[in-house]
Amino acid sequence: MPTTETSILRGGAWLLEPSDADTVFTPERLTEEHRLIARTAQAFVDNEVLPVIDQLEQKDWALARTLVRRGAALGLLGVDVPEAYGGLALDKVTSLVVSEKLARSASFGAAFGAQANLTIAPIMLFGTEAQKQKYLPGLLSGEVIGAYGLSESGSGSDALGARTKATRQADGSFLLNGEKMWITNGGFADLFVIFAKVDGEQFTAFLVERSFGVKSGKEEHKMGLHGSSTTPLIFQDVKVPASNVLGEVGKGHKVAFNVLNFARFKLGAMCSGGAQGAIAEAAKYAGTRRQFGQPIAHFGAIKHKLGEMVVRTYAVESLLYRTAGLVDERIAAASGGGAPRAGDDATSDGAAALAAFEEYAAEASIAKVIGSETLNYVLDENIQIHGGNGYVKDYPAERHFRDARVNRIFEGTNEINRLLIPGILVRRAVKGDLGLIPAAKALQDELLGPPTLPEPDDSVLADERRAVEAFKKTALMVLGLAMQTFGQKLTDEQEVLMHAADILMDVFAAESAVLRAAAAHAQQRPRAELHVDAARVFVNDAAMRIDASARQALAATVDGDTLRTMLAALRRLIKVTPINTAALRRRLADETVSRGGYPLA
Repeated sequence: MPTTETSILRGGAWLLEPSDADTVFTPERLTEEHRLIARTAQAFVDNEVLPVIDQLEQKDWALARTLVRRGAALGLLGVDVPEAYGGLALDKVTSLVVSEKLARSASFGAAFGAQANLTIAPIMLFGTEAQKQKYLPGLLSGEVIGAYGLSESGSGSDALGARTKATRQADGSFLLNGEKMWITNGGFADLFVIFAKVDGEQFTAFLVERSFGVKSGKEEHKMGLHGSSTTPLIFQDVKVPASNVLGEVGKGHKVAFNVLNFARFKLGAMCSGGAQGAIAEAAKYAGTRRQFGQPIAHFGAIKHKLGEMVVRTYAVESLLYRTAGLVDERIAAASGGGAPRAGDDATSDGAAALAAFEEYAAEASIAKVIGSETLNYVLDENIQIHGGNGYVKDYPAERHFRDARVNRIFEGTNEINRLLIPGILVRRAVKGDLGLIPAAKALQDELLGPPTLPEPDDSVLADERRAVEAFKKTALMVLGLAMQTFGQKLTDEQEVLMHAADILMDVFAAESAVLRAAAAHAQQRPRAELHVDAARVFVNDAAMRIDASARQALAATVDGDTLRTMLAALRRLIKVTPINTAALRRRLADETVSRGGYPLA
């Protein structure tokens, strides 16, 4: 029976509604088709990209173009684009899988992402039929290389403050003047998605061919991603036909922000894949590097690192696949209950995808922030496990670390995304689209009433499920009190919003990990006990983080007796008994070393 739109969990609704482990999409539910494409992408990176990474880092853009074409020939660029334009018309889970596997070469991954996520996606989502027919086939074959020009030297996070101008001409065309900065693929791209202000105020997206007169500046000397072209773009009276407006004049913000939702989700996937690759490197090194007469993998301090790397990556992977499942369900519901097929109306498919990523914008930001910060942690510990060898170029650990730092800046800084996460939920609550306000009021009544004892439950992960419910109530308490205290000025209280975001991210990640582990246990999946171990450790540590974030948010919101009352309520909510995480991390670490890689793949 087709899934109806009303039965699909809406964006942010996981904070208010329970989820069933049987309905959540997890990596264990991948089809054989998903796995085949994953193997194809991994083989491509292993056999064709990694062997030439040094040459790519010497700015060999002809090689970069060749690699894009090779990936395109394997279908990797068009997995979720309709067949009418040369794509494969597959689901967003497939797109996630491809991003994970390409992450092992970050420089090529950046070039690939600029092509697939920042050029193909906006044309697919906002282009006219004529624009799609003209540009998508060449982009999907890799014959045409794309790039995305939003940032400027004076408008990084403030994207709408762009100063590039588009002046209307008598024949309906536009003259572009200005400069864009930090453009991935900027040195060799053929087609650009460029944002400029028409008549000085109407923020608009354009499709601009290099042949129109676009000039590239010098290659940036970057900390990392040396195999990725990054240049300014210079526009001096670049004439763009009226037919090359992408979307509507004055509606460029819709293109920019909705494309970023998709790109943030995909960046989270690349971070998850990068973390899994680094775990494999760390495990193999720890298993062979000997100190004091034994492999360093035998030492508790190293086991702690490996175990924690696995735990954090497991949570990120769980929330990514959960979100991908939600997106695919919503797209399928909008298109009549099935995945896209050859002959389907491509315009309606693009509209359905656009609506789905708009719905899960907060989840996309969560994936981007927690994914990039988890990868940063994993790669830092990978260097530490390698010791002195991790700090030199003889081992890839050093390159991975440099390459990954930009992920916390890409696609909107992590600070901007932290503000977006609670901001999106609050706006929906005010509009009545998310029942956050009545839920917060109900929680207030509950906390003022007598405490109730939980029903006895000795099933697997019962304590963790109760903890997640407490986490949700904590998030509601913090957000509800902040809305009540600050009202419309809440947007000015960035510190409170960022603490709230940290709580929300831990809630979504913890619940996703618990649901996945519960499903693995119920279905008797291989290594199900390790799934349970990973979920238990994550929830245990999330409790301490959430408690700390909530205390700081409450203290920045109220004071005096009100603060004391709220802190007492917090103590009533967060009553998680610590567990022996050392033993659980050791089990995870031992399996990681034994398998020579991430043990829950």
